Amino acid sequence: MKAQIVSFHCVLKNKLGKVLSSTFNNGVITVTGGPGVVLQGLAEGLQNLRKGEKRKIMLSAEKAYGFYDPQKVVQCMREELPDHLTLRHGDHVFLSSDDGVGRNLRVIEISGDRFTLDGNHPLAGQDLIFEIEATQARDATADEMSANSEDTSGLH
Repeated sequence: MKAQIVSFHCVLKNKLGKVLSSTFNNGVITVTGGPGVVLQGLAEGLQNLRKGEKRKIMLSAEKAYGFYDPQKVVQCMREELPDHLTLRHGDHVFLSSDDGVGRNLRVIEISGDRFTLDGNHPLAGQDLIFEIEATQARDATADEMSANSEDTSGLH
């Protein structure tokens, strides 16, 4: 997959057509593809995009953020969390387990001193539709490709 520098407007919808988010900014991303890409299908769909071109890229839940996994939902008591944390519903927190593995979790419920934390991506389990309009698109330079190879996201 060839590397490109792409800026675009995006409207993100679920398969029922509900708008989940939209962005009309001038942010720049580098599209390279490969094993480290967060959304491989999106990177593939953006390949060879030209300025002014519009595309609709559909990703199944499996190809987007995966299926919702109930085993990624955990409950814990307040005393099990670091003292400095003040958590509210919807907050994100990065916690390390006893084996040293870190996880990004979202607070989905608070009941007294009991917290329910969800390790699934908020869009897990959803088929997604990206409506893209390219505002800029060009091939990446050798320097940009080299800098991007140090970043494992591949899509940033």
